[in-house]
Amino acid sequence: MALDFEKEKLVEELKKRKPKKVLVQLAEGIKQNSGEIKKEIEELGIKVIFSGETSWGACDIAIDEAKSVGADLIVHFGHAQFIETSFPVIYVEVKDILDLNSLLEKSLEFFKDYKTLGLSYSIQHRHDIDKVIKFYEEKAKKIILSKKKGTNAYEGHITGCNYQGLKEIQNQVECFVIIGNRFHSIGATLAVKKPVFLIDVYNDEIKTMEGVKDEILKQRIVAIEKLKDAKNIGIIIGTKCGQKFGSPEKLIEKLEEKEKNVTIITMNELTPEKIMNFYKIDVFIELACPRIALNDFANYPKPILTSREAEVALGEISWDEILEQGLL
Repeated sequence: MALDFEKEKLVEELKKRKPKKVLVQLAEGIKQNSGEIKKEIEELGIKVIFSGETSWGACDIAIDEAKSVGADLIVHFGHAQFIETSFPVIYVEVKDILDLNSLLEKSLEFFKDYKTLGLSYSIQHRHDIDKVIKFYEEKAKKIILSKKKGTNAYEGHITGCNYQGLKEIQNQVECFVIIGNRFHSIGATLAVKKPVFLIDVYNDEIKTMEGVKDEILKQRIVAIEKLKDAKNIGIIIGTKCGQKFGSPEKLIEKLEEKEKNVTIITMNELTPEKIMNFYKIDVFIELACPRIALNDFANYPKPILTSREAEVALGEISWDEILEQGLL
């Protein structure tokens, strides 16, 4: 796999903005390329500092880090713009240069019973989408791209916490196809009612999400029941600028009405190790990225719920309504 860092566009943008010092954020898989990126930027007379923190997405912009080192610009590689920020940011989407033909051919066996496919992609595959659509149309398939909704930057683009674009077209398609990784395909299968398939370009395989949804939903119901019975509740407020979901004030009020003890906790990044330190808390409600509670449930020593799931436990909304609207 080769990567295209769109260096010419980056250099052009840096010449226009003329920063003195930049903080560079790299998605995990491309931190190994820091040397070549450093060279390109330093040749313009710009000082470069790399963030060593995990960069989970474009919701995770290192504004505080940039300010602490005196940078006047962030260069964020690997994601499309997700939110507006007061701090200047250049987004470099990065292209994965892959030959998808063999995977697309392999996928036809999975789609033999479907004529109309809803298609979404993670950002690094955007440049290949016209070729993908042409391939399927030549095989007598109709392709409908998911809509550009909310934080999705383009038609067909999928992010980890916004699946409204897929919901918009689900009555027009027979199944969904996600080009990317398991993270996005799990989110998709939780959000829509049609079958979801993953074209996993990194493991060179096609996967169905059949069964995954039911397994996760069973875990979520267990977590909701545990919140109903719990006495000591921790509400985790995420401090990342693009990861703020739900209102702590409303939750505190409703929980205290149920005679529960509430502890408010801030975290920049949730980990099992951090959670373990609050061992007297029975259940946590996280108001950061909702995918932490949904995807990483088994990794945590205590149940973790999203704000919407907490509303179910508190009788504010029904579980059926949550499923109808999608979990995210």
